[in-house]
Amino acid sequence: MRPDGSREQGLNRVFRVGSKPHFLAPSGLAAAALLSVCLAVPATFAQSGQKQSQPPANAQSTQDIPDAPSTVQPPAPKPAPDLEKPSNPSQNSEQPAKPSTNDSSSGDSNQQSGQKEPEPPMPPVQTVPAGSVSPGDSGAGSNQIDPNAPLYKLRVTTNFVQVPVMVKDGEGRRVYGLTYKDFTVNENGKPQTLTYFTSDPFPLSVAIVLDLGMADVAFQKVNETYGALVGSFSPYDEVALYTYSSTVSQVSDFTARTEKLTARLDEMKLVRGRNNGPPVLGGPLGPQPPMVNGIPVGTSGPPPVMTPPKEAYVLNDAILRAALDLSKRPRELRKVIFVISDGREYGSQASYAQVLKVLQTRDIQVEAVVVDTGALPLYKQIEKIRLKGQGYSNILPRYVYATSGGQVHSELSRNAIEDAYAAITAEARNQYTLGYNPKPAADSSAYRSIEVIVHKKGLKVSAKDGYYRIPAAR
Repeated sequence: MRPDGSREQGLNRVFRVGSKPHFLAPSGLAAAALLSVCLAVPATFAQSGQKQSQPPANAQSTQDIPDAPSTVQPPAPKPAPDLEKPSNPSQNSEQPAKPSTNDSSSGDSNQQSGQKEPEPPMPPVQTVPAGSVSPGDSGAGSNQIDPNAPLYKLRVTTNFVQVPVMVKDGEGRRVYGLTYKDFTVNENGKPQTLTYFTSDPFPLSVAIVLDLGMADVAFQKVNETYGALVGSFSPYDEVALYTYSSTVSQVSDFTARTEKLTARLDEMKLVRGRNNGPPVLGGPLGPQPPMVNGIPVGTSGPPPVMTPPKEAYVLNDAILRAALDLSKRPRELRKVIFVISDGREYGSQASYAQVLKVLQTRDIQVEAVVVDTGALPLYKQIEKIRLKGQGYSNILPRYVYATSGGQVHSELSRNAIEDAYAAITAEARNQYTLGYNPKPAADSSAYRSIEVIVHKKGLKVSAKDGYYRIPAAR
């Protein structure tokens, strides 16, 4: 009721807050409506489960503090970083996700704005003929590494000449401490420019060639020196064993295991050398057929004249067989043929010139220990007078001089033979190694002589006297 006594109709309202009703005057209607809206909005939002609206993607955040995650749904996942595009320091790295609406136009624009720039097209792939690129070679400028490729590659061109050189003083002792400035190499009389020099020792690839045609007394003396022979090699060397008399045989292949070589040499101790004395022509052990009254059984006429068979000593064939096998060994090994023989040659199919050309083409040295009658000074002088049909006895020293510039070791006693083993392997391993690239010549297959000069007085130089170039592949 108003103060003037009139009644107020439809203006009183009752609101229930909690458990108690409250009567509001007409002046409090606006406040009551605001309070009801505030209490109804959270309940309506919880029941509907709709997402809260998010600001557009292009809106810049005014604060660095990110929004708290919703308690109803997990936060939207962060977009994956784009590795191809450089980061822009002027923009934040993390931006809020775009609102999800049903408007197709706005969705298309958002999708276009979220797409990445198209990648540049791949360059065309060029193929090469088969066999023109080695396996694991990715081409120039490639950073790919083949895990199966070797750790290093040793490349040797065909026009590179390697010359091992041994330098000794007047008393026969090796001279150390020289440099490349102390050497001059002349090829066909013309000085060459050295492109390679080293005094480091080289691992060896050795082919031992053992003569079974020696007298049995000398052969048994050699059998007692096998321990010193095995001990003269280092763990980095590889050794193969060959034998020869009338034929050539390979007893063991190249191996660095000394126990295998020792086992093979122990088996050689059971082999006997050539029988001493004149050959047996008559009697029950002779090669002739049974005879009655001096006449062969079943025949008539005078008795036949028995002549001793000629024994073959195929030294050339044995060296050639070892040289062909050594040429297949790795290039980083120094190749040596180690001959233990009396030095006789007779009945080989290969000639000295043919074998020497193979040795000088493939950089193979020949070293030798001459025993038995070949080590006698007087006998060597007599053998210089060659008789027809009796073979040669001076071929082995010629091999040694032409391939290494040294001399054979002529020894008679067991101790001297063992010392020769150690001297040969040490000299072959510890040599100065010179290298140069020769100038091209009109006839590439012609023989080229080599002369090594040391610019110090009183020193003796041992090196090969020449070489043949390997013919180029066609």
